[in-house]
Amino acid sequence: MTETEIAPGLDLIAEINRLRREKNAVILAHYYQDYEIQDIADFVGDSLDLSRKAATTDADVIVFCGVRFMAEVAKIVNPKRTVLLPDAAAGCSLEEACGADEFKRWRDEHPDHISLTYINCSAEVKALSDIIVTSSNAEAIIRQLPEDQPILFAPDRHLGAYLNKKTGRDMVLWPGACIVHEEFSEERILQLKAEHPDALVTAHPECPDAILDLADHVGSTRAILDFVATSDAATFIIATEPHIIHQMQKSHPDKTFIPAPGVKDMRAEGGCPCTHCPYMALNTLEKLYLALAGGAPRIEMPEQLRARALKPIQRMLDMSPPPKGKVAPRAAE
Repeated sequence: MTETEIAPGLDLIAEINRLRREKNAVILAHYYQDYEIQDIADFVGDSLDLSRKAATTDADVIVFCGVRFMAEVAKIVNPKRTVLLPDAAAGCSLEEACGADEFKRWRDEHPDHISLTYINCSAEVKALSDIIVTSSNAEAIIRQLPEDQPILFAPDRHLGAYLNKKTGRDMVLWPGACIVHEEFSEERILQLKAEHPDALVTAHPECPDAILDLADHVGSTRAILDFVATSDAATFIIATEPHIIHQMQKSHPDKTFIPAPGVKDMRAEGGCPCTHCPYMALNTLEKLYLALAGGAPRIEMPEQLRARALKPIQRMLDMSPPPKGKVAPRAAE
């Protein structure tokens, strides 16, 4: 068998666990990953959680089950460690909507603006930015900036518009959007609310205004999990990538979680999971095993680019509220 083949009948979970021990590897997974990947991961989190975990791990190998920009962050903060991404094609619609050359021209057109850039972007765009933010920490970081400081925000226009409302700022917004969070149907969520009048709607701020206006709670993936954990409600409509519901069901089996429907009728489309992230879905348990076994696909980047991209990420870590009383980590130099 070659390193790109899997023997028939192989116990993938047992082999992944063996390779993890032998190679001193840590498996990090985003909440939007398939359930079986979430269950085998050493740590499951949102972008800020995972950035912090990547910055403090002592593993020799980091297998990042997420999308490319997340794995790049792990490499940026861990230049001497091997970082693997199970599928090299696992990209992001927001990253693809914001090319580095176009972003630089945009910055040059606004020389007096600070660039606050959402973490869903390439290493090249990070290197051209002043501060990186996530949906968990963006509001807190914006409030630390002088009120008269003009700000550019890229690449998600919906998150940027939400933050403008929350903070009273007038950030100039890049016109990007997440293909998953733009898919939710206002009409069908209203139908669900009518069918479940006691249900609360919680939505990610990457959703358009029409969806956020229906929400009882708006927050990052971590904030959504905290909301359903602390709320007295028994039923929730979840307007973000539905794989996050796996963690909710594990922690709160007594509650009901309904994925918000997309614009397309899933029944008419033959059960098409329209609100599943197609990029996250590229990672599978089989590809995770092959990445560990063969040491590829590997995240690499020029040292000059990595060092430039590290600066705005470190500013983010320094400016982020510490997680529940802990000190935010320093990234590796």
